[in-house]
Amino acid sequence: MQRGAIVLLSACLLWWVDGTTAQAAPIPDTLEQRLVACAACHGAQGEGRQINEYYPRIAAKPAGYLFNQLVNFRDRRRQSAPIMSYLVEFLSDDYLREIAQHYSTLRPAYPAPQPVSSPGVRARGEALMTRGDPARKLPACVSCHGDALSGMEPSIPGLVGLDARYIGAQLGAWRNKLRRAQEPDCMATIAALLEPGDIPAIAAWLASRSVPADAHPVKAGSLLLPMDCGGVNVSK
Repeated sequence: MQRGAIVLLSACLLWWVDGTTAQAAPIPDTLEQRLVACAACHGAQGEGRQINEYYPRIAAKPAGYLFNQLVNFRDRRRQSAPIMSYLVEFLSDDYLREIAQHYSTLRPAYPAPQPVSSPGVRARGEALMTRGDPARKLPACVSCHGDALSGMEPSIPGLVGLDARYIGAQLGAWRNKLRRAQEPDCMATIAALLEPGDIPAIAAWLASRSVPADAHPVKAGSLLLPMDCGGVNVSK
């Protein structure tokens, strides 16, 4: 009986020592460790996740664009995701630039295309994306986001590889003034020109496109923008 008690006591002491050691193990102070909170929604490599809501891909976006969005969340210009404003509320510009630069260098695989909606709806979306609508003074999306829709450095995002629900939600947020950018807010101007049916058509066509193997933002100045947009030139 006494021997059994000694064995049990020894086991408890060993458990206590091991537990104390495990609790005392330092957590590495790296940017990747700090961004674990971001991975819960956006994925370990910024690839995006689809759960009950859609959390967008942020990997490989231009660093200037990601920085702008983090600032917009912090400064409450972008209100469609309150949790983001909470997470970045007290972070400095320098720290936000560091986060943006990190995600801009990641290159996880893109998801498969989503052939959602009917061919007619997708054709309407293609027309708006590639040709715009001069009668409404609505520029083609490719004039800013590029023929491959992969964006332009330093701050125009790629649109390929995004979920149709996310695309539709963001255009709707601009129309409803839940998402804003630095003035002049060209996307708010464009969203205000869209008619009923344009947003789901654009979202359906974008989501159905395959992503080019070499998808990456084109160099700054490669595209002549059809209108002034705030936040296009971001100092690094």
